[in-house]
Amino acid sequence: MKYFDLHCDTITECYLKKAELFDNELHWSLKRAQAYNPLAQVFAIWIPDEYRGESAVRRFEDVYKTFIFQMTKNSDKISFCHNAAELKSALNKNKTAALLSIEGGAALGGKIENLDKAYNMGVRIMTLTWNGRCEIGDGVMVKHAKGLTEFGVEVVRRMEQLGMIVDVSHLSEKGFWNVAEVTSKPFIASHSNSQKICSHKRNLTDEQFIEIKKRGGIVGINLYRGFLRDGGKAFIKDVKNHIEHFLSLGGENVLALGGDLDGSDLPYDMKGVEDISKIYDELLKSFSEQIVNALFFDNAYRFFENNL
Repeated sequence: MKYFDLHCDTITECYLKKAELFDNELHWSLKRAQAYNPLAQVFAIWIPDEYRGESAVRRFEDVYKTFIFQMTKNSDKISFCHNAAELKSALNKNKTAALLSIEGGAALGGKIENLDKAYNMGVRIMTLTWNGRCEIGDGVMVKHAKGLTEFGVEVVRRMEQLGMIVDVSHLSEKGFWNVAEVTSKPFIASHSNSQKICSHKRNLTDEQFIEIKKRGGIVGINLYRGFLRDGGKAFIKDVKNHIEHFLSLGGENVLALGGDLDGSDLPYDMKGVEDISKIYDELLKSFSEQIVNALFFDNAYRFFENNL
């Protein structure tokens, strides 16, 4: 089974718990994930909202050191990819392809030069905010949330110049439409579900999903219980409901996976990455193999092939 996932917090958990990437008790381990081939994973460096300014920059740098250490230690099995050619090469060698993202633009500490620095360190995707307010703009959980700041607009435009992918998961709705206004390239929601199916404000409205589709972007389905079903009593069948709705909006070339492993509470009938295949099998009961494979791998691979 092919598997390409747009968002996990595993490397941050490795940093916090001093765990090994290859074999651990987290949601995602390289050992268990290697059951899928080809395999590609975007690893996020998460910046919690209590970090701002220089403390946020240091947090990013500390987790980055863990990421590089684990990439080096497991270099026979996983390859840190910076562009489409490296992504293709890693998969052709039967290695896991690793991409690096930032979850929370507070990592820049409010300085545009830190964006260039992050790009040079290999970051290719950035979620502009986490839930709260940072120098770039407001997250979706901010009361009376506003959109992007002037600095945020500068960051988004510089990301496009660099070739870094803008990620609108966690961003306020006003911020989302600001991104749509000031960008010309496709952007993504790496781990966001449908607000029509689950009313949590972290999920996307139909209008937002259609805008991402129109722009040639992708949306990663999040496995967090609280984003799958109102009340949070979610199972794999609830994942299917979000996919079905997005497909009804013409999302067959838009949908991907952004499981949020190690950053969320998974559906009650899942323990970790080893159970991703259960979603695949469940979807095959209702959708064609072509659509399921597109969701699990092909759409994400094509997007990065064209935009990385």
